[in-house]
Amino acid sequence: MKKNRILIAAFAVIMVPAVLCAGGSKDSSAGTAVTGTKTEISFWNIGMENPDRSIMESAVNKFNKESPAYKVTNVPLQNDSYKQKLVIAMSSGECPDMYTSWTGGPMIEYIKSGYAQPLDDLFRSSGLSNRLMKAAVAQATYQGKIYAVPVLNVAIAGIFYNKEMFAKYGLSVPKTVSELERDCDVLVKNGIVPFALANRSKWTGSMYFVCLATRKGGLEPFAKAVAGTGTFTDDCFIYAGQKIQEWVKKGYFPEGVNSLSEDDGQSRQLMYQNKAAMLLCGSWYTGTFQNDSAEFYKKIGWFAFPAVDGANTDSSIQIGTVGDQFISFNCTGEKLKAAFQCVTHYSDPDTVEQMVKAVKIPPVQGVDSKITDPVVKAILASANNASAVQLWYDQYLPPAVGQTHLDTCQELFGLTMTPQQAAGKFQAAMVQYNAQKK
Repeated sequence: MKKNRILIAAFAVIMVPAVLCAGGSKDSSAGTAVTGTKTEISFWNIGMENPDRSIMESAVNKFNKESPAYKVTNVPLQNDSYKQKLVIAMSSGECPDMYTSWTGGPMIEYIKSGYAQPLDDLFRSSGLSNRLMKAAVAQATYQGKIYAVPVLNVAIAGIFYNKEMFAKYGLSVPKTVSELERDCDVLVKNGIVPFALANRSKWTGSMYFVCLATRKGGLEPFAKAVAGTGTFTDDCFIYAGQKIQEWVKKGYFPEGVNSLSEDDGQSRQLMYQNKAAMLLCGSWYTGTFQNDSAEFYKKIGWFAFPAVDGANTDSSIQIGTVGDQFISFNCTGEKLKAAFQCVTHYSDPDTVEQMVKAVKIPPVQGVDSKITDPVVKAILASANNASAVQLWYDQYLPPAVGQTHLDTCQELFGLTMTPQQAAGKFQAAMVQYNAQKK
């Protein structure tokens, strides 16, 4: 399988010293590793911690027990460095046989570079098309062909909040941004940080930007800016930057927010210590909270990001993914068939049950009847009622542009760049990418 080296240029902005792959072949034509009497299939993903790790391992273990010829080697990697390591592996010809992504711009680059194979025939022959949510399969589709299998979770952005703290200070779930700010002001007066946020990773702060921009302007400004018919200096993006900086100045975020680490759990520790009242993040946090402390999870409620006052936009739009992690394949022939067979186990009834017990929403049809957790039911209702789901900006955008977006968002939280400057830099990166693409 000949590989296109477009990745080297497209991902140059995030290149770091090479990291050796753990197992796996360079590609299906370059020879394969053999473990005992079985041919190895390497699988990279971000399931570092439970419940995600045990879920990701479940299908792998099931496949390895039943397969006489192949063995899948599970390689969980840290979320923050995952994309960088994957790009380095691809650029050096050491791409794993299976790997997860969030689709969007990066997946398109993987496809164009020859590191993702079309799966339509396998979807049809396995019956997977009839088991998975149509919206999830649509997110894994590019130019009419399916290139990934959605697994793990329907993950949308929303605000987790401490119900006991809200009751103590007489707060109600806000429907608008002005109501949210009213709640935040009460919390600040009582010495409580409104939002637990650890923004060293940058993507955590990006969620505020995306939610605010989408609630202000809807989907069209972003789509036009990406296509080159609009601009990231649109009013909705300026508004998002202004609100973030206004909230920083009003004390809505913890001190040193850009130095706090999400991967080290510093945001949720603020919740556990009753120092913060809310946390905006993806709905995978249901499993994180419960895994950390089932007792604390009883205090948790959830609401969708509120509407911007006076904005003529559809506030049912959600931000996130219908599937959260999508598995693509860097192999062909019998090896691809075997790898795909492994992945079909993520929609098996027992694995789906495992996900539901971990308070996740597996992207399978008919899952609604299996959900009893009140927080997850609220999340699923918002997802089901959404007129559209906007993929996270940093995942949708081409990697170089996505990185600029993350960098400028962090500058906004640090008050080291104005909203206008951040928007201008964001737009310049998009223009440069579109020019190179031509």
